[in-house]
Amino acid sequence: MTYNANEKGYYGQFGGAFIPEMLYPNTEELRQNYIQIMEEPSFKKEFHALLKDYVGRPTPLYFANRLSDKYKTKIYLKREDLCHTGAHKVNNTIGQILMAKRLGKTRIIAETGAGQHGVATATVCALMGIDCVVYMGEIDIARQAPNVARMKMLGAEVRPALSGSRTLKDATNEAIRDWINNPVDTHYIIGSVVGPHPYPDMVARFQSVISEEIQSQLLEKEGTPNPDYLIACVGGGSNAAGTYYHYLDNMDVGIIAVEAAGKGIHSGESAATSALGKVGIIHGSKTLLMQTQDGQITEPYSISAGLDYPGVGPMHAHLYTSGRGEFISVTDDEAMTAGLLVSQLEGIIPAIETSHAFAIFDHRKFKPDDILVINLSGRGDKDLQTYIDYFKL
Repeated sequence: MTYNANEKGYYGQFGGAFIPEMLYPNTEELRQNYIQIMEEPSFKKEFHALLKDYVGRPTPLYFANRLSDKYKTKIYLKREDLCHTGAHKVNNTIGQILMAKRLGKTRIIAETGAGQHGVATATVCALMGIDCVVYMGEIDIARQAPNVARMKMLGAEVRPALSGSRTLKDATNEAIRDWINNPVDTHYIIGSVVGPHPYPDMVARFQSVISEEIQSQLLEKEGTPNPDYLIACVGGGSNAAGTYYHYLDNMDVGIIAVEAAGKGIHSGESAATSALGKVGIIHGSKTLLMQTQDGQITEPYSISAGLDYPGVGPMHAHLYTSGRGEFISVTDDEAMTAGLLVSQLEGIIPAIETSHAFAIFDHRKFKPDDILVINLSGRGDKDLQTYIDYFKL
């Protein structure tokens, strides 16, 4: 039994490529080449050199003293907030821009919710001198203004998605339309472990540098590569996939995923896919998603733009339904309170996405000798206005 994707891109019953015929050439070119390219010594050398010298890896594994004291357990933070651009997203965009170059692509498109993936994509396009268009929901453009400004400074064109809920789902729809219209010269850098095969597997592989580092860092600090629990927030789920990757088949390590319950799981304003989702197809893959009785996708809600998505990546759908992963839903209020607490106990202001993971302690008790690794997936600069408004700072 493995919790990784099989060769057809399935995690158990989830995954695959459910796409219109017009998209087939795009994904098929990628599917036939992605593993071979990633295994090339020249690709590996360039990828790891950029991760080290440009992104700033390895990121520290930091023992959070005051947080550990408060919750009476051993808490380590994987500091992805210290990556260049302020989040884990750049691990994947570096990998995909190198992939696109080897496939001869001269234009990049992307979708973004919180703006971190958009910034990371605009960053690598500036680095490589490639044209970049980022689709972003009109609502997200308003609530993530600093990241929009960063993308424009980096030379990207930011196009608003004006349909539907005008958030991440709709930005993804617009990006897919663009890709159908520009199949030859354009590569679509998907920012999470979602979309048609091979994207969920490819993105997870690029993000797996996170769990690879956790193994060696924990061995050095605790004498074992294995924590008792890995904890990460999940929207689409790329930071979580990267955190879990090298531990997926290691049953000694508990996997905990924290989703956004918004104003409450059953409030009608939530993004708690594991609790509310049913099997369906969204953006080219079979997974769990929130939908009406007749299969229409319901609008998600979260105070966090990066978790405001009605589905979840197929890896996570499989982890949930198989029981391998424990899924917990956290409300806006719990996440915001946890984010403020981490700021004041550890001197680290987390992204609101990450703050959801820190709210785990409202729901779950741990033993004093348990070793926990929480992926601190991004820093809170982009969310300062939301924090200010919420706490009336």
